[in-house]
Amino acid sequence: MTDITSLPPETAASLDLHGRDMAVAGQWRLFWLKFKKHKIALASLVVIVFMYLVAAFADFIAPFDPNATNSRFTYAPPQGLSLMLSGSFQPHVNQLKMTLNTESMRREFTPDPTKPISVSFFVPAQQPYYVLGLIPMQTKLFGLTNPKPGDSMYIFGADRLGRDIFSRVVHGAKISLSIGLVGVFVSLILGVAIGGISGFFGGWIDLAIQRFIELLRSIPTIPLWMGFAAAIPVGWPPLRTYFVITLIVSLIGWTSLAREVRGKFLSLRNEDFVTAARLDGMSEIGIIFHHLVPSFISHIIATLTLAIPSMILAETALSFLGIGLQPPIVSWGVLLQEAQNIRAVAQAPWLLFTPAAAIVISVLSLNFLGDGLRDAADPYEAVS
Repeated sequence: MTDITSLPPETAASLDLHGRDMAVAGQWRLFWLKFKKHKIALASLVVIVFMYLVAAFADFIAPFDPNATNSRFTYAPPQGLSLMLSGSFQPHVNQLKMTLNTESMRREFTPDPTKPISVSFFVPAQQPYYVLGLIPMQTKLFGLTNPKPGDSMYIFGADRLGRDIFSRVVHGAKISLSIGLVGVFVSLILGVAIGGISGFFGGWIDLAIQRFIELLRSIPTIPLWMGFAAAIPVGWPPLRTYFVITLIVSLIGWTSLAREVRGKFLSLRNEDFVTAARLDGMSEIGIIFHHLVPSFISHIIATLTLAIPSMILAETALSFLGIGLQPPIVSWGVLLQEAQNIRAVAQAPWLLFTPAAAIVISVLSLNFLGDGLRDAADPYEAVS
């Protein structure tokens, strides 16, 4: 080990200051110092924040109504958005020229560079809307400058009804990403409450709760979700269906968190600070939520972050199988359901790749972020 006295004065002073900072740093300070060393997790955090901002302001970012149809541009290919025209900054897309293939009897679209369609930022919206359901707006982030009949702008292509895939993916982020958050919130409440009671009180209460958790975990997940989802009445409004699907995907997720919380409680319930709080007259529930849970809250955050991708994939799987969310609700799973037709995917591969790319990016980013949070919450990993 290097002797600090043998180092240059500036280096020795820096190391000594760093050591003193570590000696007095609190739990969250140590957590941040360890987390910021994980560069992939930091990059994933930026991606996740960006995706949730897109989901929150989807109505402002999406140029078109996700359910607006246009029979003239069914299965229209992606139109590349160009920023420069004739040496000057002028965002535009090339007009699509439609021809009929007499052999396959299908429409074919080709971009026409001689007919650029101007694209502008902060254009008037076709209909007024509310951002976050609260702020009235009549402006879109970008769109066609002076739309005329026959003009089109399909950045990610169009589907079988001529609906804009970009707008649908952006709006789908609201449902798919929020289901992960809401589902994890439900899992947090159930996991901490039930796991905490099980680990703190022990005895027959712990035995009964653990056997119930084992019973739930022994049931195959997908058939269980399919059974509950199939029982949802078809005539239910979209909002009620959304919340029921969220509860379904949360049904199993809380069990793993409950077991981890139970293990933490078993190791902490006989510590001196718990005994001191009990002698001070604090109730058992107060000890659980004021002393025990805050002592490992960083570990809970890391565990929940790793649980969000499974919630997103669960909704995607149910909607893809046709027993989850249904149109007119737009989610990434619903978009993938429309890509089940092999002929449609062969003719318009963007129907599959666009929502699939959004799912892969979000799930991988959340997993990398969760790994970084888990490493930062590890009490046995030193801060360098």
